[in-house]
Amino acid sequence: MSVLERVLYVEDDPDIQTVAQLALEVVGGLTVKVCSSGEQALAEAEAFAPDMILLDVMMPGMDGPSTLAALRQRPALANVPVAFMTAKVQPHEVEQLIALGAESVIAKPFDPMTLAPQVRSLWEQACGKK
Repeated sequence: MSVLERVLYVEDDPDIQTVAQLALEVVGGLTVKVCSSGEQALAEAEAFAPDMILLDVMMPGMDGPSTLAALRQRPALANVPVAFMTAKVQPHEVEQLIALGAESVIAKPFDPMTLAPQVRSLWEQACGKK
């Protein structure tokens, strides 16, 4: 199994972006590319070559589910594990997001000290399925 090194994080809230990026880079030792929109993620994802993608569900313009569908259309990104990040963590909503092709859903607000280990665990589970 390869190692999780690069995370593409798509989030429109600058404060959440900053906390997550610091948590993933400083605490987790990961390289993080932050995109503020689904459209920006589509423009930059292939060149960044992420090992995992974290998608905010609710964004202006292209939302998280639409971004996931568009990323899955690209052969280089079709099998990259994805986790949605959202404040909506009701069981039926989580089921819907997983049915769209996500590995899991991470609740916001998240604990900055446990975000990177949580992402690593999800990535390892996803890689173990393949």
